[in-house]
Amino acid sequence: MNIAVALLVVWVVAALLQAAGWVWQQRRRNAGIVDVIWAGGLGVAAVLMAILGNGALWPRITLAALGGAWSLRLTLHLWRRMGSEGEDGRYAYLRTIWGDGGTRWFAFFQAQAFLVVLFALPFLAVARNPQDGLTPWWIAAVMVWLGSVVGEAVADAQLARFRRDPARRDRVCRDGLWRYSRHPNYFFEWLHWFAYALLAVGSPLAWLAWCGPLLMYVFLRWLSGIPFTEMQALRSRGDDYRHYQRTTPMFFPWFPRRFP
Repeated sequence: MNIAVALLVVWVVAALLQAAGWVWQQRRRNAGIVDVIWAGGLGVAAVLMAILGNGALWPRITLAALGGAWSLRLTLHLWRRMGSEGEDGRYAYLRTIWGDGGTRWFAFFQAQAFLVVLFALPFLAVARNPQDGLTPWWIAAVMVWLGSVVGEAVADAQLARFRRDPARRDRVCRDGLWRYSRHPNYFFEWLHWFAYALLAVGSPLAWLAWCGPLLMYVFLRWLSGIPFTEMQALRSRGDDYRHYQRTTPMFFPWFPRRFP
């Protein structure tokens, strides 16, 4: 597999998908579609890398199955949330700054296509892995994948159920996993990327697989995840969210602190 060609294929597909998403949001004024396409694009990238890879068959099959299943669940969840809740508050706030002009939004959508390429690097490492069969690393990878994807799905379901109650719409969710972390969905999403690092053990490009958890933590912690989500929560939930910040760990789940 030529690495440059594989990454170019992923970028072209992601760029075309995000261009279509940009057209969609220009007509409907809902930029949340960018997240739906990002999640779906990564699933496509996992399958493409599995097909184009020249590693052993078993890790490539596992990559396509795990990457595809994770992507499908997240894509469907984001699509349903977008349909039921309208435009995400983060993007609605950006719209008040950028307006509906096409240039900035198009650049934003295409930046997400580039991120698909970055997050496809762990898939590339797995697709080059010559280690075949049910190795201990493979078993560990599947266990991490199962635990993280189930955890994220539970966190998403708990938040969705909370938001469906009109009486609690302006309150902060503290149900289930949300009692122990302000962002349990983000925590499990980050944890999920360790599965590909484990699947890549033995690959000549194994070091690339660590880009997944590293980049995801940086983006969630400091760039596009937690900072924007918390700013929006403070705007919409005010003092209730400030109290939540004082009592509940931000990312890594732990018991809440007692605070008046």
